[in-house]
Amino acid sequence: MILIKNALIINEGNRHQADLIIEGERIRSIHLSPIASHALSFSQIIDAKGFLLLPGLIDNHVHFREPGLTHKGDMHSESRAALAGGITSFTDMPNTQPQTVTIEALNNKFDIARSTSMANYSFMIGGTNDNIDELKKEGVKRAVAVKVFMGASTGNMLVNNPRSLERIFSETDRIIAAHCESETVIAANKARYGKNPDIAFHSKIRDVEACFASSAEAVRLAKKYNSRLHICHVSTEKELSLLAGKCTDVAAQKRITAEVCIHHLWFTNEDYPTKGNLIKWNPAVKTQADRDALRKALIEGKIDTVATDHAPHTLPEKEGSCLQAASGSPMVQHALLVMLELCRQGVFTEELVVDKMAHAPAKLFGIKDRGFIREGYYADLVLVNPNQTWAVGRENILYKCGWSPLEGTTFTHRVEKTFVNGRLAYDMGTFDEDCRGKELEINI
Repeated sequence: MILIKNALIINEGNRHQADLIIEGERIRSIHLSPIASHALSFSQIIDAKGFLLLPGLIDNHVHFREPGLTHKGDMHSESRAALAGGITSFTDMPNTQPQTVTIEALNNKFDIARSTSMANYSFMIGGTNDNIDELKKEGVKRAVAVKVFMGASTGNMLVNNPRSLERIFSETDRIIAAHCESETVIAANKARYGKNPDIAFHSKIRDVEACFASSAEAVRLAKKYNSRLHICHVSTEKELSLLAGKCTDVAAQKRITAEVCIHHLWFTNEDYPTKGNLIKWNPAVKTQADRDALRKALIEGKIDTVATDHAPHTLPEKEGSCLQAASGSPMVQHALLVMLELCRQGVFTEELVVDKMAHAPAKLFGIKDRGFIREGYYADLVLVNPNQTWAVGRENILYKCGWSPLEGTTFTHRVEKTFVNGRLAYDMGTFDEDCRGKELEINI
């Protein structure tokens, strides 16, 4: 058994100093009164006085690049970086090689993760113009959701056949996680701005109207068929008009939910002159007004979860015009630190961060026994030093691609320890390389 003493636990909207006992893979007990160290036989006692103890974060939107694109990242390297950032569970997207659009490909990714992932894992299966029958098979229940690209972000995974979209929304009973950008609007904007526009034009090509038109169509289909829709990486103020307000139980009361990503809460198009292609994402970062509206919507409950859209590329792949450079950047190691820095700035509270990055993903996607600090739940835990200043640099970046758009950023918090299923997987820069996560169990 492991005893964590004197921690400031932030969980379910509350904060209190407590002692916590880990037994095996799970949280045995939580004690508001101090426990005598000799009361039980402990293999390890950790004095966490002055530290924050949070539930392990659940990132429901990552691209770990395996199989097929492992020169950018793989399940071991990127899950390792995630643990250093307090993320103990992830859901990987289907745009790998081969694409995860069959039950066979889905099961293969589970096999890879079982052998190599240091964090807990699950996957989304991709919808295409012609795989609706595959999406109705029993094996799909193993996946967290069906991912639908309603924009050309990933080439031939674009679902652009209206009949195919109708069938996906009407015939699958899984959560539909949608990437919403209108290819029609994007194509018109590309024609307007020429063949080799500078990165500053990226948010003009993939603009507000491209996002809104596609999100509005997804909402229309979801309402028509009473589908369970989750809009990924909302990036504009205008899209917020499509979303309902706060619910007491997001999983039970909302049929249409939304996610915002770390970069849309941190960067704006005003950062292009200094960051360039390093902050090229699809959807693009937008204006400060959009960013401020997204922050406000997160606080008010219009936006339900925070994710990373972690998407590593090599630096050569990030070169070229805004039409040539690869879209996406690595984020899992630093996502929690960005959010806690925004707390330090007075934008959010730590309680909100825990809710949107641990509690809400667990509830929304039906993840069993994770996302909360509760007796009997898996001991996925993060210990954070709230008073440790350090700067992001190449020497401390853990992504396989070796870079971050946050290089040079100074943070005032540091992840000290991360537990996965009761095991101390990350400890102040040192990893238990034998640690392996578990497949997330989904309550359907």
